[in-house]
Amino acid sequence: MQYFVVMIDYGRRGREAVVDPEITRREVISRIASGEYRNISFIHEIAENMVEDVTEAILTEAALPQIPPEDIDLQAIRVDHTRDLRKHERT
Repeated sequence: MQYFVVMIDYGRRGREAVVDPEITRREVISRIASGEYRNISFIHEIAENMVEDVTEAILTEAALPQIPPEDIDLQAIRVDHTRDLRKHERT
């Protein structure tokens, strides 16, 4: 049997361990990326009789790609937005 323990820290309100044998690694990553799991203290993977701290690996996988500001073409975005507005305006 394999499952994950996600420890969430609520600060002064305490901590909560989310333990569900039905949740897969992919589901844990998905919940972190969506923002459902925040302020994570640690993530442990329990498999057979072993416990492994997989916090760094899973947080790295869940990280959204960072797009440097210089790669964003704001003028093109404005032109596209204006074109879309014209296309959808009622006459």
